[in-house]
Amino acid sequence: MTVKERFLKYVAIPTTSDENSPACPSSPCQWDLARELEKEMKEMGLSNVRVDEHAYVYGEIPANADAAPAIGLIAHMDTVDAVPGENIKAREIHYEGGDILLNEAQGIVMKEKDFASLRHHRGHDLIVTDGTTLLGGDDKAGIAEILTFCEYVLEHPEVKHGRICIGFTPDEEIGRGADLFDVGAFGADFAYTVDGGAIDEMEYENFNAASAKIKVNGFSIHPGSAKNKMRNAARMAMEFHAMLPAHEIPECTEGYEGFYHLCHIQGEEQQAEMQYIIRDHDMTKFQQKKDRMQKIAAYLNEKYGENTFELTLKDSYYNMRQKVEENFQVVERAMNALRACGLTPRCVPIRGGTDGARLSFMGLVCPNLGTGGCNGHGIFEYVSVNEMEKMVEVLKALVLEK
Repeated sequence: MTVKERFLKYVAIPTTSDENSPACPSSPCQWDLARELEKEMKEMGLSNVRVDEHAYVYGEIPANADAAPAIGLIAHMDTVDAVPGENIKAREIHYEGGDILLNEAQGIVMKEKDFASLRHHRGHDLIVTDGTTLLGGDDKAGIAEILTFCEYVLEHPEVKHGRICIGFTPDEEIGRGADLFDVGAFGADFAYTVDGGAIDEMEYENFNAASAKIKVNGFSIHPGSAKNKMRNAARMAMEFHAMLPAHEIPECTEGYEGFYHLCHIQGEEQQAEMQYIIRDHDMTKFQQKKDRMQKIAAYLNEKYGENTFELTLKDSYYNMRQKVEENFQVVERAMNALRACGLTPRCVPIRGGTDGARLSFMGLVCPNLGTGGCNGHGIFEYVSVNEMEKMVEVLKALVLEK
């Protein structure tokens, strides 16, 4: 089966995760892909294939070379819930430039001027959606590439390699992908997530991340008799937000610049609620952002009364750079593999997170490789077939002994 055929099969299986569910996996639909991958891996001939009670999928190819390292390859099965993830109508086009009409009936067009990555994919075969759903390249492209690589290895027993450890996780998109990952049983000396974008990117830095929830308790009374009595929770929530730095938001930041992102707000006079994510590559600045939120809440509680603002902060993951730099040969190995495949590697900071960030702090150093996917988490997501095929070659250069 080709990498394209695998990818199209996987994206047809909905796997939207649910951050409001405490279960793991957070959505029952993720079991459908987990079971399909288990079946395929067993039929392919991988060893020790298993799915645990939380839908983590594991397998391996035993070593046939002495003294070669055990290398892990990891991707995640779930997709984001911000965009519909069912009834995906994926199709392949040959792209020679210009805008792409995704949906004529609804007038949905992917414009080259809005998406600079398209200019780098002229002459490529692209898989796109009909503009009403996401595609699921994040991270089903990574799964397809890993298993296509595994199929090659199993069909060519003459190639030499150490133990190849495979892992597919649920719930990465809601920050829980590494929560129950069995690092010890996985058995890799080091690993790579295949969960990035451009295939020439080598990623080993990511945001430090936290979530913040603010509950605002007000006092509702008829506005006609509200003077000196009403405490409008919705308005007070706006006051809290206005005290955050106006330009430290995703729309105004790039590279290593951190931000506060208001991702949910609801409320009325009696009660309001806001949810934020906090991000920064620098740990000191990350802590300062959390401290600022606490100071704002304390100030407003002094102004309006104790427990008017209830702030809950929770760290999600940390910048893996610290752990990876202690084992930088893992990055160098990947960069050499990219060069061997005719690519010029670029080390770029991830403006997000991966399972690898958490895993690196769990004792499994795990930088991130690209997949050939672009515009993830939205209706304009697409994947380059050419780059998926190239990433399979990169994995061969990365894992197989010369």
